[in-house]
Amino acid sequence: MTQLPFVATLIISVLRWNSLDPDNRGFAGFDNYVAVFTDPNLRSSIVTTVILTVVVVVVSLILGLGLALLLDQKFFGRGLARTMLIAPFLVVPVAAALLWKHALYNPEYGLFNGALTWLWSLFGAERPPQPEWISDMPLIAVEASLVWQWTPFMMLILLAGLQSRPMDVVEAARIDGATGWQIFRYLTFPHLRQYLELGGLLGSIYIVQNFDAVFTITSGGLGTANLPYTIYQTFYQAHDYGQASAAGVVVVIGSLIIANFALRVVSSLLKDEVK
Repeated sequence: MTQLPFVATLIISVLRWNSLDPDNRGFAGFDNYVAVFTDPNLRSSIVTTVILTVVVVVVSLILGLGLALLLDQKFFGRGLARTMLIAPFLVVPVAAALLWKHALYNPEYGLFNGALTWLWSLFGAERPPQPEWISDMPLIAVEASLVWQWTPFMMLILLAGLQSRPMDVVEAARIDGATGWQIFRYLTFPHLRQYLELGGLLGSIYIVQNFDAVFTITSGGLGTANLPYTIYQTFYQAHDYGQASAAGVVVVIGSLIIANFALRVVSSLLKDEVK
């Protein structure tokens, strides 16, 4: 179920196979892989994929850490707050992208421009700014929707890490006069290091392969085409099956490398739990 399609992809990736040129079909060797890294469009999509992944993972981790620290405190309604904060991660990716594209970014009836209109009206301004969010900042628009969806995932992992802290050590530090910042810097943050690594690695695996947000919000235009979207274009629009398969193999290899590090982090966490 999994390996036969992958083997087929490997075989097609070394073939010269474009349905628009059926007479020019044969063995291509590594030419398709060379094209993945030398073709300007494919190379640009690799850079976009890296930027998109790094920005979304880093921002989601920072926001997730802040939310996890807040939810680790005891307050009335904490259970409800946790449930509501987890909700964005449970939304279907295409539905989440459509929500951001139409309900938030739309320049005519979107929430963001409506909020700007309301704020300007408080100060008596007649012409509030009405930016074209997707046109003016396309990559940030995609990143924002993914950050909204992946922050709850990071929050869950980090909250689990916070609740596994040895509280006797924290209490001892408080008795010795340590401030909240010192406890976070010298006790909490070192304890969360492996959880931060795990969240970053798992998030990277999925965000590298993200297709829904790019396809739905920008249709790959305005410099937002990442590698999965470029594979889609190469396969379904250019009909170059060999080159699309080679790009797909590159994505799989990159994901496997990241997954290997993720498995090592999980293994180390399990060993620490056994100890």
